[in-house]
Amino acid sequence: MGIVENGQAEPSGPGAGQVRLPEGVLLRGHGVVLREWEDGDLGAMVKLFDDPEVAYWTPLVSPFDPEAARAYLDRARQRRAAGERLQLAITVDGGEPMGEVLLMLSGLGLDVAEIGYSVGAAFRGRGLARGAVRMMTEFARDTVGVSRLLLEIEAGNAASVGVARAAGYRLTEAPPVPSEEKGRPIALRTWEYERAG
Repeated sequence: MGIVENGQAEPSGPGAGQVRLPEGVLLRGHGVVLREWEDGDLGAMVKLFDDPEVAYWTPLVSPFDPEAARAYLDRARQRRAAGERLQLAITVDGGEPMGEVLLMLSGLGLDVAEIGYSVGAAFRGRGLARGAVRMMTEFARDTVGVSRLLLEIEAGNAASVGVARAAGYRLTEAPPVPSEEKGRPIALRTWEYERAG
């Protein structure tokens, strides 16, 4: 179990099920420290996200330049304020960002939420994504109160499939969800959190 250094999420606004995410989230555990993105991280974001693998497997724009980083951070803050999404930098000590983990709320309450993740090329193979997904899963269940947590992963994304299994998720029998990403047809398989710890 990790350490969650923040308060409880609280319902807010007139919409049923709308959530106000805690301010200043800092999560420690499973070999990672997850922290809020800061304005000083824009250069690090470019280094992490301006990468062919990230461009292929995620919806992030490519090339991911300083202007894209600024727009991305601004949008992340808007979604957070709306109670839709929490995006945290993956670090080992609260310092240098090595990737990102996201908690995406449906807007229809806390029955179901999705987690996403990406780790920069220079930091892969260290178990950071696995630790970040485990930590965000605990936070989503124990602090935010999400009942059901999902990952949506392309079948060909072997690295993300490995992370899902290592973090306690199992492939469901739900049919693949067809979509299109940057003009490329994709089919997303659904993984669901299965075990604690």
